[in-house]
Amino acid sequence: MVVAVVVLAIAAAVIAWLRTRRVFTTPAERAIHATLHTASLAAHPLRQGLTAESAAEAAPHLRVLTSADALAIADENGRVLAWDGPHTDLADRFADLAQKAIDDSRRVLVSNPSPDVRALIAQPLLIEDAGVVGVLGVVAVAEPGPGMLTALSEVARYACGQLELAELDASRARLDRAEVRALRAQISPHFIYNALNTIASFVRTDPDLARELILEFADFTRYSFRTAGEFTVLADELRNVDRYLTLERARFGAALEVKIQVAPEVLNVVLPFLALQPLVENAVRHGLAGKPDLGTVSVVAVDEGTDCVISVEDDGLGMDPELLRSGALDSVETGTGKPSSGESAHVGLANVDDRLRAAFGNDYGLVVETAPGAGTKVSMRVPKFRAGIQP
Repeated sequence: MVVAVVVLAIAAAVIAWLRTRRVFTTPAERAIHATLHTASLAAHPLRQGLTAESAAEAAPHLRVLTSADALAIADENGRVLAWDGPHTDLADRFADLAQKAIDDSRRVLVSNPSPDVRALIAQPLLIEDAGVVGVLGVVAVAEPGPGMLTALSEVARYACGQLELAELDASRARLDRAEVRALRAQISPHFIYNALNTIASFVRTDPDLARELILEFADFTRYSFRTAGEFTVLADELRNVDRYLTLERARFGAALEVKIQVAPEVLNVVLPFLALQPLVENAVRHGLAGKPDLGTVSVVAVDEGTDCVISVEDDGLGMDPELLRSGALDSVETGTGKPSSGESAHVGLANVDDRLRAAFGNDYGLVVETAPGAGTKVSMRVPKFRAGIQP
C-alpha cells in the first residue's frame, strides 16, 4: 500500500513537471504522460473497490496499460465482472482459468485457446493479508513476450495497490461508524436514570412540566440514536445540547447556569455527529456535579475566517493537566486527579478527538485547558468547508 501511494505521488509530480513544459517534445515524454494519465483514469474506479461497475470503468484503461487485445476482470470467486475488447467467446474459458489462478495464487497461461488467439492469461490480484481479491485476464493474439508478461505483472501490482487503498477507505468508514456506535453506548445510564427520576418527580406536582420534559427526553434519545450519516450541522448539535441541558436544569434547578453564545454564520458548519454533546455532558457530570453549589456551563461558537471555533467551558473542579499529557483522557475523573473507571470515566472525549482528526486532519483535534480548582475549557476547531464532508 505504501508503495502504491509513493508511486502515485511520483506520478503526480512527473505529470506536474511535464505540464510546466506545456508541450511534450519527445516521444518518450509523450509516452510517459499518456501512461501516467491512463493509470490515473484506472485508479479512480478501482479506489471504489472491485465491483461490476468499477471493473467495467477500469478495464479499458488497464487494457491500454497491458497492450492486451482484450482484457477481463474477475472477482475473488472467479465471476467475470467485465470484459473489454473482442473474443468474448473466451469469457467462460477465462472464468475457469481465473478460478485456477485463485486456487493456486499464481499466474495461469493457456496457449491457443481458440484458432485466432495465441494465449489467454489469468493474473491473480494478490494483496498481503487479504489473499486473492480478483483476477486480471488478458487475451493475446500474438505470442506474449517477456515485455507483455512483465507489464501484466506491474499493472496487476498497481491495481492491487488501488484496491488496497479502497479497502483502507472502507475500513476507515467502518471504524467511524463503530466509534459513533460506541459513543452512543457511552451515553450515561446515570443521565437516563436521573432524567427519568426528575420527570417522575414532576408528574404530580407539575404535570405540564413533566409532559414537556418527556418530549425533550424523547427528542434527545431519537437524535442520539439516529442512523443517518456520520456528520451533522452545528445547529442540530446545539438543539440536542439544549435538550440535554433542559433535562439537567430540571434536575439541578437554578444551581446549574447555562450560557450559550453562537455566531449565526456558523450554524451550518458541518462537524462529526455527537461531537458537541459529550463535551457538555462531561462539563456537567465531571466538572460541576462534584461542587456543592454547582456552577456554570458556557457553550461558545465563533467565526474565525475559514474555521469555526467551538468551546465548552465550566467553572468546576478542573483536573491536573499532566494527566491529559499522559494520555489518560478517557480514564481520569475530573477534579480528583485520579484514574477512574465505570460510570465516573469521561464521556467520549478521546472518541471525539479521534473523529475530528480523522475527518479534518491533526490540526483539528480537541484542545483542553484545565487546572485543579480552575475549571475546564474544551475547544474544537472545525473548517467551515471541507470537500467530501457533508451532513
